[in-house]
Amino acid sequence: MSNTGLRFPNESAEYRAKRDALQRSEVELRRRIEEVAALRRALPEGGEVPEDYVFEEGGTSLDDTKTVRKVKLSELFGDKPTLVAYGFMYGPNVAKACPMCTAMLDGLNGNAPHITQRTNLVVIAMSPIARIRAHARERGWNYLRLLSSAGNSFNRDYHTETADGSQIPGMNVFVQRNGRIRHFWYPEMFGAKNELGQDPRHIDAIWPLWNVLDLTPEGRGADWRPKLAYS
Repeated sequence: MSNTGLRFPNESAEYRAKRDALQRSEVELRRRIEEVAALRRALPEGGEVPEDYVFEEGGTSLDDTKTVRKVKLSELFGDKPTLVAYGFMYGPNVAKACPMCTAMLDGLNGNAPHITQRTNLVVIAMSPIARIRAHARERGWNYLRLLSSAGNSFNRDYHTETADGSQIPGMNVFVQRNGRIRHFWYPEMFGAKNELGQDPRHIDAIWPLWNVLDLTPEGRGADWRPKLAYS
């Protein structure tokens, strides 16, 4: 009998024994994930932001190709104390947007209406806002709040851009309390040494693609990566 009392048609005793062993590991993983989440929530506030960064934003509709307005970091909080900001790898010197970021944002777009019930969410890229929004129209990103950081040092300061201008995928979390904005979290797994055969997995928790593939016998594939389009 399985740990849960479940059995499936024609399963073998070998399958059930291995599946029960796997479940024990899955339960331990769940416990560890909760422990890490608790440690993250318990972090003290990080450093105060050095300036109230000014971004460019478009109109409320992606079909509006003319509206461009300035918005400050402090204005992104609204009535919620926390801001989640994803660094989209789409700088002005690349021909196309990052396929990996794009695949992740395809999924995040659908979840954005739910996420923003609890926290603020923005996507920030270095390209001009019109270019970012053109890509968003192609992908159907109708729920993501898109910002351009082309006119400030936000990406450099918060490690989504290197000194030579290369873009880095990353997510920053900020908190605003008592009129002050402080940094809270960044996925430093990206900079940690990878164990053999592992990707950084720094934002796996928010990326359905890899989580679904990890459930299959084939897994992620050693060399497979998402593309902007498939023939």
